[in-house]
Amino acid sequence: MLKKNDVGPQAYRDAMAHFAGHVHIVTTDGVAGRRGTTVIAACSVSDTPPTVLVCLNRENPKNEAFLENGKFALNTLASDQQAVSIGFSGLTGLSPDERFALGEWDVISTGAPTLKGALAVFDCELVDSKDLATHRVLFGKVTGLRIGDNLRPLIYHNRGYHIL
Repeated sequence: MLKKNDVGPQAYRDAMAHFAGHVHIVTTDGVAGRRGTTVIAACSVSDTPPTVLVCLNRENPKNEAFLENGKFALNTLASDQQAVSIGFSGLTGLSPDERFALGEWDVISTGAPTLKGALAVFDCELVDSKDLATHRVLFGKVTGLRIGDNLRPLIYHNRGYHIL
């Protein structure tokens, strides 16, 4: 008989630290205000129609802005944008205005802030969301796209930044 062991939150986080992930800033703006945060948990869902997903912590009430605004931009960071990632991580205590002052922003199609100089930007209309445990998964139909220069990506692995 197989024996299951208890998987606690800390053990789970320690194991997940071994995943290497691309660093992104997800942003929104609209009736609920401007918001941006650093994420690793984001990926492609489909190319027909172009759809991405982003996982956000539901325990932070400020992340409700993404749902209320109904749009978001997924900004994929280059190796020289680590300071932007740290600023948007929430660990520095920067205000929203101070966070956005760390980069140059414009808009593509939805009005969500898009980071100039990002490796790629996926501007999205929110088409669905799913709450599960501590997180909310946002599904966005890509309505605008920008492909940046072919720079080295910023990666997060083992609780630290790395350059591929």
